[in-house]
Amino acid sequence: MTRDQWIAAFAAEAGVAEPSLQEIRELLELAATAAHASERTAAPLACWIAGRSELSLAQLRTAAETIAAGEQSAAPGDALA
Repeated sequence: MTRDQWIAAFAAEAGVAEPSLQEIRELLELAATAAHASERTAAPLACWIAGRSELSLAQLRTAAETIAAGEQSAAPGDALA
Protein backbone atom coordinates (compact mmCIF):
# COMPACT_ATOMS: atom_id res chain seq x y z
CA MET A 1 0.00 0.00 0.00
CA THR A 2 1.36 3.43 -0.91
CA ARG A 3 1.46 6.43 1.38
CA ASP A 4 -1.40 8.08 -0.49
CA GLN A 5 -3.54 4.93 -0.42
CA TRP A 6 -2.95 4.56 3.31
CA ILE A 7 -3.77 8.23 3.97
CA ALA A 8 -6.97 7.98 1.90
CA ALA A 9 -8.06 4.86 3.79
CA PHE A 10 -7.19 6.39 7.16
CA ALA A 11 -9.04 9.63 6.32
CA ALA A 12 -12.09 7.61 5.32
CA GLU A 13 -11.97 5.64 8.57
CA ALA A 14 -11.59 8.89 10.53
CA GLY A 15 -14.52 10.45 8.69
CA VAL A 16 -12.56 13.37 7.26
CA ALA A 17 -11.49 14.46 3.80
CA GLU A 18 -8.02 13.37 2.81
CA PRO A 19 -5.46 16.18 2.62
CA SER A 20 -4.77 17.95 -0.65
CA LEU A 21 -1.31 17.76 -2.22
CA GLN A 22 -0.58 21.26 -0.89
CA GLU A 23 -1.70 20.25 2.62
CA ILE A 24 0.50 17.16 2.44
CA ARG A 25 3.50 19.30 1.48
CA GLU A 26 2.78 21.78 4.29
CA LEU A 27 2.33 19.02 6.88
CA LEU A 28 5.51 17.26 5.82
CA GLU A 29 7.42 20.55 6.03
CA LEU A 30 5.96 21.19 9.50
CA ALA A 31 6.94 17.68 10.59
CA ALA A 32 10.45 18.11 9.17
CA THR A 33 10.94 21.41 10.99
CA ALA A 34 9.79 19.88 14.28
CA ALA A 35 11.91 16.75 13.84
CA HIS A 36 15.08 18.62 12.93
CA ALA A 37 14.75 21.32 15.60
CA SER A 38 14.00 18.89 18.43
CA GLU A 39 13.59 15.20 19.06
CA ARG A 40 12.09 13.28 16.13
CA THR A 41 9.01 12.51 18.20
CA ALA A 42 8.09 16.21 18.03
CA ALA A 43 7.05 15.72 14.38
CA PRO A 44 3.90 13.62 14.85
CA LEU A 45 2.96 15.60 17.94
CA ALA A 46 3.32 18.89 16.04
CA CYS A 47 1.03 17.51 13.34
CA TRP A 48 -1.50 16.44 15.98
CA ILE A 49 -1.44 19.96 17.42
CA ALA A 50 -1.85 21.37 13.90
CA GLY A 51 -4.93 19.23 13.39
CA ARG A 52 -6.50 20.63 16.55
CA SER A 53 -5.55 24.22 15.82
CA GLU A 54 -7.66 26.76 13.99
CA LEU A 55 -4.54 28.32 12.46
CA SER A 56 -3.63 27.78 8.82
CA LEU A 57 -0.82 25.40 7.93
CA ALA A 58 1.21 28.38 6.73
CA GLN A 59 0.80 30.08 10.13
CA LEU A 60 1.74 26.89 11.93
CA ARG A 61 4.84 26.42 9.76
CA THR A 62 5.87 30.00 10.52
CA ALA A 63 5.47 29.33 14.24
CA ALA A 64 7.51 26.13 13.99
CA GLU A 65 10.25 27.86 12.01
CA THR A 66 10.35 30.70 14.54
CA ILE A 67 10.73 28.25 17.40
CA ALA A 68 13.37 26.30 15.48
CA ALA A 69 15.33 29.52 14.92
CA GLY A 70 15.24 30.23 18.64
CA GLU A 71 13.18 33.37 18.16
CA GLN A 72 10.10 32.30 20.11
CA SER A 73 8.23 35.35 21.30
CA ALA A 74 7.31 35.92 24.93
CA ALA A 75 3.57 35.72 24.29
CA PRO A 76 2.09 32.61 22.66
CA GLY A 77 0.75 33.34 19.19
CA ASP A 78 2.79 36.51 18.59
CA ALA A 79 4.78 34.80 15.83
CA LEU A 80 1.53 34.01 14.06
CA ALA A 81 0.30 37.55 13.51
